[in-house]
Amino acid sequence: MEYTIKKIAEMSGVSARTLRYYDEIGLLMPARINSSGYRIYGEKEIDRLQQILFYRSLEIKLEDIQVLLSDPNYDVQGALESHYEQLKEKRAQIDHLLATLEKTMLYQKGAITMTNQEKFEGFKKTKLEENEKKYGKEIREKYGEATIEASNQKWMNMKEEDFIRMQEIEKALFEALERLAETRDLDSEAAKTVYEKHRAWLSYSWPTYSPEAHKGLAEMYVADERFAQYYNDRAGTAIVELLRDTITKYAK
Repeated sequence: MEYTIKKIAEMSGVSARTLRYYDEIGLLMPARINSSGYRIYGEKEIDRLQQILFYRSLEIKLEDIQVLLSDPNYDVQGALESHYEQLKEKRAQIDHLLATLEKTMLYQKGAITMTNQEKFEGFKKTKLEENEKKYGKEIREKYGEATIEASNQKWMNMKEEDFIRMQEIEKALFEALERLAETRDLDSEAAKTVYEKHRAWLSYSWPTYSPEAHKGLAEMYVADERFAQYYNDRAGTAIVELLRDTITKYAK
């Protein structure tokens, strides 16, 4: 069966304007153009649009989706299974937040009591699951199951004031990194502050501190593009190698 762009838009919920844009960038081209100049789509294009929407629901950029779908070895079944698992993880994160929200509504009505730790439980679980998804395999291989589980437990048991303080320390860390980026002087006060703030930030999740582990983590920041992107994007400039060098210099 064939569909016009209007029918595809109605069926999928994607605007005709967006579909035309997908055609322009080569992400989703129609099967053919009819004699009247209308874009005509078939089953193959519908399936591709579904894949695009699955990826978009996971907040993957269009250019990255295009690379994935253009791969001659693209495995549709494998991609569907991956979508399924990732959406289950996303649902679990939303469930944690909903549970916290429901408790908070009852607490605000005076129907239940709620500890300060419970107020942040959903947010902490969501952050923990995000980190596990992004970095879990690598950090478990590097530091071992016992260390990571102890770190996760410490994170979940964190009190409200500690959670807030940790965020303040991270903010101060990036402010110091921005100052250090201007001079790149590892002997400066900014460099010392970067190390001190990063170590202090780690203390809220690490069960114990080790200079060697700290330096190993800094090397991972540089080696793994996901870590590197987080620091570089947050600082607004390529900063991750400077962070690594600073930690290497001061972690004794």
